[in-house]
Amino acid sequence: MIGSASFFRFAAALLVSVLTCVSPAGAQPYPSQPIKIIVPTAPGGVADIVARAFAQKLQEGGKTAVVENRTGAAGTIAADSVAKSPPDGYTVYVGFHGTQSILPHLMKLPYDAAKDFSPVILVARSPNILVVHPSVPAQSMKQLIDYAKANPGKLTYASQGNGSSGHIVGEQFKQVTGTDIAHVPYRGAAPAVQDLVAGHVTMMFDILTLAVPQVKADKVRAIAVAAPQRVAALPDVPTMAEAGLPQLEGGPWFGLLVPAGTPRAVVDTLNSEARKAFESPEVRERLAAQNLTLPLGTPEDFAAHIAAETKRWGDVIRAASIKME
Repeated sequence: MIGSASFFRFAAALLVSVLTCVSPAGAQPYPSQPIKIIVPTAPGGVADIVARAFAQKLQEGGKTAVVENRTGAAGTIAADSVAKSPPDGYTVYVGFHGTQSILPHLMKLPYDAAKDFSPVILVARSPNILVVHPSVPAQSMKQLIDYAKANPGKLTYASQGNGSSGHIVGEQFKQVTGTDIAHVPYRGAAPAVQDLVAGHVTMMFDILTLAVPQVKADKVRAIAVAAPQRVAALPDVPTMAEAGLPQLEGGPWFGLLVPAGTPRAVVDTLNSEARKAFESPEVRERLAAQNLTLPLGTPEDFAAHIAAETKRWGDVIRAASIKME
């Protein structure tokens, strides 16, 4: 039988042996290795701009961060790779409206958008803007709706592709106005805008960032912007609420997510680092020049935003019976 003194010596020896077996990496403060930021789109887009701005600020703070563009399948390849990554904070995903709120209603995904990620922060938003070809005889939302109702099937709206925000909000517009407008999907925003400018299609819900140059060059006419307030780049363009359609407020958004199960302390660290990065004057100025707003906020704020967007687009998709083609 072990005496009390022997027992305590045994226990102490056991504790020392356990502690010496703990991986040194486990005791290192986060981050102690490079952070990989996965972007679901090609270089040059908003998601890529967000990722590289964050990586640069992390590096300026003495940390190592690399950006990896992993394109394909409307972003789901990138999203799935992050969802299946170790939940250690070293793989960060620049998620967006498509992979987190729209596509779950349109296709069977290899990941669960609601359960496989932990939101970190909502970084950037850009409102949609309704623009029409100059040949359309409408200067206001009321005139456009009246014209569409008087000429069912005559108007066509371009989108960046099936399942894009421009597609879904176009269907929402038809639902709330009771109009008959044909959808013409494209492979991306650039060819859609080209055909709109050429007059091959008559209207489009474009991202504000891309539409401003076309509006200012009088190549398209802006009807309303889907923002809470008028935007500085186009101060004469009314909001959707001012035009009588507050339901259409919104547009593309981009934020940082990590695999579900990532420790809350790590999520909070990433949130804090992102706040510092995107609150810096030079980054704010750079993104403001792209007509992006930076909501930032807490992980809970971002989670609530994703949930609200998922419900909103799900309702529109079901009502319109939209299917991926």
